[in-house]
Amino acid sequence: MPIRVLAPHEAAKIAAGEVVERPASVVKELVENSLDAGSTHIAVEILQGGLALIRVADNGCGIEPSEVRLAFERHATSKVASEDDLWRVATLGFRGEALPSIAAAAEVELLTRVAGNDVGARVKLRDGEIADEGAGAASPGTVFTVRRLFSAQPARLKFVRSPASEAQQVSAVISHYAMAYPDVRFELMVDTRVVLQTTGSGSLIEAVAAVYGPDVGSAAILLDVPPTEDGAASVEGVVCDPRVHRSNRNYIGLYVNRRWVKNRSLTFAVEEAYQGMLPVGRRPIAVLNITVPPDQVDVNVHPTKAEVRLRDERAVFGLVQKAARRTIADRAPVPHATAGVWGGTAAPDGNADRPPLFLTRRPVQMPMPAPARRDEPSFGDGVEPAFSRDARPGEATTQGQPLGAVATMIERLPLLRAVGQVNAMYVVAEGPDGMYLVDQHAAHERVLYERFLAAARIGSPDVQALLEALTIDLSPHQRALLVEHADAFVSLGFEIDHFGDAAYVVRTVPASLAGGDVAKAVGELLDRMAREDTVEEPGHRVAASLACHAAVRAGMSMSPDEQRELLRLLEDAEAPRTCPHGRPTIVHLAADAIAREFRRK
Repeated sequence: MPIRVLAPHEAAKIAAGEVVERPASVVKELVENSLDAGSTHIAVEILQGGLALIRVADNGCGIEPSEVRLAFERHATSKVASEDDLWRVATLGFRGEALPSIAAAAEVELLTRVAGNDVGARVKLRDGEIADEGAGAASPGTVFTVRRLFSAQPARLKFVRSPASEAQQVSAVISHYAMAYPDVRFELMVDTRVVLQTTGSGSLIEAVAAVYGPDVGSAAILLDVPPTEDGAASVEGVVCDPRVHRSNRNYIGLYVNRRWVKNRSLTFAVEEAYQGMLPVGRRPIAVLNITVPPDQVDVNVHPTKAEVRLRDERAVFGLVQKAARRTIADRAPVPHATAGVWGGTAAPDGNADRPPLFLTRRPVQMPMPAPARRDEPSFGDGVEPAFSRDARPGEATTQGQPLGAVATMIERLPLLRAVGQVNAMYVVAEGPDGMYLVDQHAAHERVLYERFLAAARIGSPDVQALLEALTIDLSPHQRALLVEHADAFVSLGFEIDHFGDAAYVVRTVPASLAGGDVAKAVGELLDRMAREDTVEEPGHRVAASLACHAAVRAGMSMSPDEQRELLRLLEDAEAPRTCPHGRPTIVHLAADAIAREFRRK
């Protein structure tokens, strides 16, 4: 086939396919234009998922009548004046491709008026060509109407989902920009029904509540981040109490200079901040806006501008991780019991026949990092600034941070006095303003988990050498896990050598496993790791599984001394409110609530 130059309308449709992927793409481009125009009120209406109609109306600066035609020329923009501006883009749009791409894929009508002009300007386009234009009556701002999207592109229509699914995508776009711009009033109408409305008051928590519901809004905590020394980057937004979580990552909203972006590294930074606080397979809720100088971010790396490249992504990773972790540690409350707690029962743990693990058999010294100073910078040069110490030479690390690294912000429980034990499962304690119930297994899990990580960090795990080396057989999946996480196992006190085929020789184990069935313990530990769907790093994952295996079980009786020792260790823990798998360790029964139950109030 001979080489030929594409006709202008063919080239326009190809370019439009890169920018206009689905109705949500059109909404995103038009809303970004409205925000760049300084709008404080944006109303979006769609019909049939946006395929029949998309209308975006704003009260922004509008377009001069003499520039309306030019606005639909490819690469025509008011946001970039020179090549240098591409390296410090401060607006959401900048390429000059959105309007001509939309016009090439649908029937378009634009009505706009600049404040101060007596009359507005109107233009209609079909197949990218102007069909009609003239003056029109309009309020200050712009109304952009898109009809019959992809009607001239039946091949593209085959890849469009159902109207309900497309409407959900449009709703996601509006929701994210409503949270990125809480000072702008957003309205979204789907098939004549209002599905989202924000106040534009400037309150991020109000915007989050409008988007995600009042339960998330009530759990949202504003980030408390001290300014950085150099002022190069900052982060603001909200994180939610770990008790409120979701099954996927769609509730982690990340914005760079108020641009909604998708970034795996920064998403992982948020999840790292919640490490050990969420149930397995659950994801946090957070809305974070990262502000960086425009010349430190490249937004011109993706046709839809959904991805950005940060010049110092490691530093921003540390900033986000540390800010979120500090806020959660400072502000997340001890769970309060609800009415259901009084009548609820729990089944004993299935492993109740395990011999008790006495906590007071010998003095326990838990290595604890120094409390963080409020005047410390928010981030440094690496990805590990949320942690208190750097890795030592030869120490196992995970994603650039020490395996045993722990957050510098220490959550504090009130001083508790052990009163007794309920159902051989919960320790009853007295504290300020009422009574506290402590899940003995979850609490001991947290204590052991932090002990294992602290020992790994300083390179001195509590090891027990076996009198006789033990040979065990592992399944193929268990062998794969052991090989994959070999460094983590070594750092926690295991010495396991391959003996041939499926056989492995165990020479040393963590002291917490000594005296029991080591072969069974190692197998159960690997099986537990295989069952867990988690983003935690291997070292933390192994430590969490080991802690779960070694912790005191539900159904075990504890002496008063053991109860007191468990409470003391929990009070000294870094993150005492949850076990490493995210289950709560402690529930508060307020004195007022108890008094009301006895009708004293």
